[in-house]
Formats: sequence, structure tokens, C-alpha cells
Amino acid sequence: MITSEIKQVTIRSQKRAVEIAWFDDLCGGDTAFLGNIDPERRSSYAHCRDIIKTADEQGYQNILLPTSYLVGQEVIPFASAMAPQVKQINMLAAIRTGEIHPPMLARHIATLDHILEGRLTINIINSDLPGLKEDHEMRYKRCEEVIQILKQAWTQDEIDFQGEIYQIKMPADPVKPYQQNGGPLLYFGGISPGSKEICAKYCDVFLMWPEPEESIFATMQDMSHRAANHGRVIDFGLRVHVIVRETEEEAKGYAKQLMSKFDANTAAMLKGRTQDSQSAGVLRQDEFRKSADDDDFIEPMMWTGIGRARSGCGAALVGTPQQILEKLNRYMDMGIRSFVLSGYPLIEECEKFGQLVLPHLQTIKLSVEQGRTPATPPVTPLTNGELNIWGNLSMEKNSKKN
Repeated sequence: MITSEIKQVTIRSQKRAVEIAWFDDLCGGDTAFLGNIDPERRSSYAHCRDIIKTADEQGYQNILLPTSYLVGQEVIPFASAMAPQVKQINMLAAIRTGEIHPPMLARHIATLDHILEGRLTINIINSDLPGLKEDHEMRYKRCEEVIQILKQAWTQDEIDFQGEIYQIKMPADPVKPYQQNGGPLLYFGGISPGSKEICAKYCDVFLMWPEPEESIFATMQDMSHRAANHGRVIDFGLRVHVIVRETEEEAKGYAKQLMSKFDANTAAMLKGRTQDSQSAGVLRQDEFRKSADDDDFIEPMMWTGIGRARSGCGAALVGTPQQILEKLNRYMDMGIRSFVLSGYPLIEECEKFGQLVLPHLQTIKLSVEQGRTPATPPVTPLTNGELNIWGNLSMEKNSKKN
């Protein structure tokens, strides 16, 4: 643990406040006991709806909507269905680059951004497309090109991109987002050198998984340096589970309760079904767990038992409200400005953290803090703005044909 005075890396959001997001279970896995399939908490539309509405009512600023080719809900249709049903929460929609033709992806996102009135953020996913095993370098290139096209679509009158994979020249009127000054913020995670470079060059928030403090800080220093090499400054986020109870004994006891029906074979099946189960990040989580004590703690409050039963983020902060607050404040001192949290079961733990910890944090929405979400509806072609000459010519041609 970093015991001396914590030094902060260079970050974009200087205000000492944080965006607190929760996690929705679009891909399955919500449970009261790790390593078990919970038939009462399947990722149905109704259950996923109840999770996001709970987070909205509790006052969380954002919610991660994950993507995977599994039984459950697909991100953009689900987000569109929920947009009119929530009051204030942002949505962090995970998008796998390459699944949707980039101009149409920009249009999907812009439409959803208008429905949400600017409460949309995007989690860029650089992974194999479902059913395929793809070359890493090709994936990085595709991801990079898709991001560049999105940025052109949101900030220019014309998409004019000539890359190795995509060659596109077309008007950008139909894809102008509600958010201004660059469109929706792009969140990105991944520890491979190629992934880090993509984030450093193009994205806004680098998401990390839980590790010892020294390791997290080293990653932040590396990413801050990489971004500076491209003339950029980025923010940092941490994806981590939480178990908060009135006493430390209760919190640790609940961690043991979660593992009380653990079935290794079922856990291996659940973990192995996801597309990221053998990613560099997941393998790194597994490696850190090898240094844990007999109760799976790698730091006094960081419990890695969750990684035995699920892929992706594999550790939880475990403690009292005051202990959790102190830990989050240490991360904020390091420069972290976004936390994407979850706990098992998702609704019950959302309420516990929302009642015991959330009111004691100074919170922000990064999209508002960075001037992306306007205070009043913007003038865009998707609201009441005029089309540029490209759009007018296109409309004239279509009217003549009809």
C-alpha cells in the first residue's frame, strides 16, 4: 500500500469530486451466492430494468451496461427502452467496435444521446467479434479507425476517412449528437500496450480493475505519460465490487456467505463462457489473487474471492462505511475521478452503498463537468437545426425521385 503522501498524476478533471456508477446485469451473473446460477436473478428485461431504476432512485450518476454474446439484454435496445423510464442517471453503454458499420453506429449513438438528453457515455470495447478469433493487431486497427470515424461524425460537417479497413466519405448531419464539444465521453479499459495506446490517443477515461495501490498508481503514471505523448490529458476510473456493512466483522462475514455455496465446476463454466475470460486483464487479476492470504485478501480491504467465480473485475472493497470512504478518498487523491461499482446481489447492494456511503461523497457527472452535456437543448439536425448543404442536396434528390 502507498503509505507516504500520495502524489496525483495529471488528470483532466481537477475538481476533487467523483462520478459514482453502478453496474447492470445485461449479460447474466447476478446472484446471492458466487459460483451458482441464480434462477431468481436472471438477466431478464424486468430484472435489468429494476437494477437501473434502483440506481437512478438512489442517486448514482452513471450505470455501466455491459456487452457480450450471452443470454440477456443487448445494450442499445435496452438503453433505448430505459431512457424514458429513468430521471437523472447517465448510461455507460458498452460498444464492441466492428459490430455495427461506423456511420450507423454513430447514428445509433446520436439518436440514443438525444433520447437521453445528453446523459450518455460510451465504454469502447476492443475484443473479438462474437464467434470469431481475430488477430490482435487487426482488432486494434479496427478499434482505432471506428473511434476516428465517430469523432469525425460528431464534430465535423462531413465524415471523410480513408483508412486500412474503412474508406468513408459522406455528410455528418444524420449523426450529430445531443452532447457538444466532442460528443459522448469515451471510456476505455485494457492493459495490453495496443489498448493503452488507443485510449491515450483517443479516449477520455481509462478504466482499471482492482489491484494493489502501487500497481494502480503505476498504471496511471504510465497512461498519463502515454496521453501526454499525444498532447492529451485523460481521466481515470476504477471498476470494483463493494461490500459495505455497519461493522468490519459483518462485511467480512458477508464475503464468506457469498462463497458458502461456491461450486468450482459451475464457477469455471460461468467464468469461461465470457469472451474476456482469457484476456490479459483477467489473467492479471488471477495472478494477483495468488498473493492473497487464506481469506483471499491482497490488501486489508481488498478481497479477491469474486475472481474465482466471475470473469472481468475480480475483487471487492470490504469494510464499514467509514473504511470504504477512506479507501475511495485515497483513490481520489491518486487522481481517480470515476468509480464503477457493483455488489451481489446487485439491487440489494446498490441500496446499501447508496444509503451508507454515497451521500458522503462529493459527486459529479463527468459529461457535465467536461462541458459535454449542455444545459439547454442544442441546435442540431436531430433537434431543430438546419441541414448543411450536403443534407439539403440529398433531400432534394430524394424528393425528385419520389
